[in-house]
Amino acid sequence: MSGSDATFLAAAADLLGPKGFTCAPDAMEPWLTDWRGRYTGKACGLASPADRNEVAALIGLCARHRVPLVAQGGNSGMSGGATPDASGQAVLLSLRRLNMIGPVDPASREVTCGAGVILQHLHEAAGAARLRFPLTLGGKGSATIGGLIATNAGGTQVLRHGTMRAQVLGIEAVLADGSIYSALTALKKDNRGFDLKQLFIGSEGTLGVITAARLRLAPPITGRQVVWAGLKDIGMARKLLELAEAQLGRRLEGFEVLPQQCLDAVIGHLPAARTPLAQPHAWHALIELVGDDPADDLPGAAQALLEAAAGQGIIEDAVMAMNESQAEAFWLLRESISAALRGKGAAMQHDISVPVSAMAQFVATATAQIESLFPGCRAFAFGHLGDGNVHFHVTAPPHAVRGTWELEQGKTISRAVHDLVSEWHGSISAEHGIGQMKVDELGRLADPVALDLMTRIKAALDPQGLLNPGKLLPLAPNPPSA
Repeated sequence: MSGSDATFLAAAADLLGPKGFTCAPDAMEPWLTDWRGRYTGKACGLASPADRNEVAALIGLCARHRVPLVAQGGNSGMSGGATPDASGQAVLLSLRRLNMIGPVDPASREVTCGAGVILQHLHEAAGAARLRFPLTLGGKGSATIGGLIATNAGGTQVLRHGTMRAQVLGIEAVLADGSIYSALTALKKDNRGFDLKQLFIGSEGTLGVITAARLRLAPPITGRQVVWAGLKDIGMARKLLELAEAQLGRRLEGFEVLPQQCLDAVIGHLPAARTPLAQPHAWHALIELVGDDPADDLPGAAQALLEAAAGQGIIEDAVMAMNESQAEAFWLLRESISAALRGKGAAMQHDISVPVSAMAQFVATATAQIESLFPGCRAFAFGHLGDGNVHFHVTAPPHAVRGTWELEQGKTISRAVHDLVSEWHGSISAEHGIGQMKVDELGRLADPVALDLMTRIKAALDPQGLLNPGKLLPLAPNPPSA
């Protein structure tokens, strides 16, 4: 350790105290590997500031000593965006202590909360005020608000409510020099130049560290009806979606699809799980209807949808959840797919989007093309058909060596998948972010003008390249050596 390194570490420890800063390997170890287990890095220290002023003071200290830092929330990301590199030069900045939830304002339907607030805790706070936060996902028990904003997370309610970007009314963030940008007051009209908060949403911690946010809440639902349907192919799923949109309007809140192999994996993963339908089907659709008015007849609307779909030959079988427990059981099947697949062997996962109208055809076409190009591999998709976003997985042939296969044939497969997505005018990252997993692919496929603009913004706001280096931007400046 150099003298300058020791000086920085001593100053950080003095600034944050024993509860806020540690270099102990056993304390850092759980946070140095991403959720998928694909990336493991090193850090010179783990900082856990208690409030925004401590965050600002730490980042200012890093700027003076030219120490890079990697912000982390719940460490539940899918693209390695919150994992430091192997150099051990960076500070791992945990925002988990910034877990304050301010008073919920029922009149404006707004709340201010810290970046470290766990999504499920926000759901509970909103529910206690007879409101709800209309974004959810499988990792709601660990994902934090700051991480969800930094990656512009999606989830299963985007169809009706939009991504995280649509829920953010204001942001507080610490810039690379330690200054604080505070814009937490929500104004319906504000025409004072650039909407600066939008810079930080989806920036993956490369432009500033989000410390708090003012969020939009939604009215409570008066009821919901969940439906599970079996279909012969994904083309029929698209037809069912069109029919549901036409008949249900804003009552349609979620529309998820999954093939039979995903359902089989989940049934094997969850000992108490049961298949919703008596017979297997090539594809399954999970549909959620919600009502804002007690007069809404959601079971009647769902029944009318299924009768129309059966009459048109769209569905093969279907069942309506009879109570909340069954509805939650249906959703548990969907939300457990990623965890179930993680233990099934080597695979390449792709978080992609194409225009909604083209998604069914894309899935059918891309699946056949990838399996033809890479014999022995199996390709399948699941996810948010109503948003034009699916998770496109390609599993390795039998007996492939996990770890080696991903680095060799797996990379070639991902390039082929991303090339197909680009041909269909889609995105290689729909909701998980670029992180370090797709940084090279973004450099290869992104519009050069857009990439140049992002790089210039990064250089302007973080000229030393200290904030989350190596993530998102392939041409971002490297942190200079001390």
